[in-house]
Amino acid sequence: MADLQDDPSDTDSTAAVGDIDAPPEPPAPAATAATGAAPASSAERARELLAAYPVFDGHNSLAPTLLRRRGANHRHDLDEGETFLDTDMPRIRAGALGAQFWALPVDADAVREGRAVSTTLELIDLVRDLIASSPDSLRLALGAGELADARNCGRVASLLGPVSGPALGDSLATLRAFHFLGVRALALAGARWADDGLTRFGQEVVREMNRLGVVVDLSGASDETTRATFAVTKAPAMFSHSAARAVTGGPAGSNVPDEILSLLGANSGICMVSFAPEQTTRDGGAPSVTAVADHVERVRDVAGAECVGLSGAYGHEADTPHTTGLEDTSCYPRLITELLDRGWDDTAIADLTWGNAARVLRDAEFIARAAQQRRSPSTVTIEELDGARR
Repeated sequence: MADLQDDPSDTDSTAAVGDIDAPPEPPAPAATAATGAAPASSAERARELLAAYPVFDGHNSLAPTLLRRRGANHRHDLDEGETFLDTDMPRIRAGALGAQFWALPVDADAVREGRAVSTTLELIDLVRDLIASSPDSLRLALGAGELADARNCGRVASLLGPVSGPALGDSLATLRAFHFLGVRALALAGARWADDGLTRFGQEVVREMNRLGVVVDLSGASDETTRATFAVTKAPAMFSHSAARAVTGGPAGSNVPDEILSLLGANSGICMVSFAPEQTTRDGGAPSVTAVADHVERVRDVAGAECVGLSGAYGHEADTPHTTGLEDTSCYPRLITELLDRGWDDTAIADLTWGNAARVLRDAEFIARAAQQRRSPSTVTIEELDGARR
């Protein structure tokens, strides 16, 4: 970011990005025996904190789940809720979710059959229709300022993305079209220009994402691709649903090694720690809240307290394996209770649940505005840069 004329961490400049209201002060400490009142339990304290700093979740896959079920003429009532899914508004309210990325991934069949772009458009349409059908519950968020607006109105701020890299169709114009439709994050994993590194076209994709304010999602990307991305990007990147490889191992791309977490800290990005049991347990152990907390603390210790967030990895059928104690979107307070019991203070919890993710989005917008003053929309093609055909 050294080539920028302004510093995104500057107070005056940052406030202008989304005209975000100043965050509320953490709830006052609970009364103690000295005042004659019993201190609040960790569970009570967790709910007080979440009322002021709700969860900003990095990855909910409800959209592709509903798209698959649409073929069976199923219609999901998000406001009423249905037990065969892990996401609905009653449980979102109970879990104190305040914002989330609605993930828009496409499967391998769609990519192989040339349907990645059209399927992504169907997913965007589905989520936007879902938001429109729940105006008292959800609000589309196209920027950081709208996060606070939604929260202040009692709505869940809904961001579109991450989109799958193959859904670009190797076209920067498609990237810009997705941005116009509201997409604010894109995952590099699976794109041929981001396979074990970045090709010249892949580097141009990252630069154009920076110019637009689309956050680079590195979950699922190889370590080589991640390193190459950090060498190019001027904006903070994110892992939308990953965990710490040092805690449970896991294949490259699934969980993040300490070396990459250190680079993430230097990038001022964020790792949204996944609750998915296949990412948070090892040696056949039972997935648990404490295991997820171990991952959260590892990311914090290596990348920095400003670089850790949460990703329930929800949006699935209820019979999909879930971490015990974190089975659905009502369960975030259980993890916050565990962290409070481990000695986390109010500021650390507030940053984990809301502040860090909101800051990444805000900084991405600031850098985009600066980049747009220096750089026009890129029109280069993959044929010109990589010699490849679309």
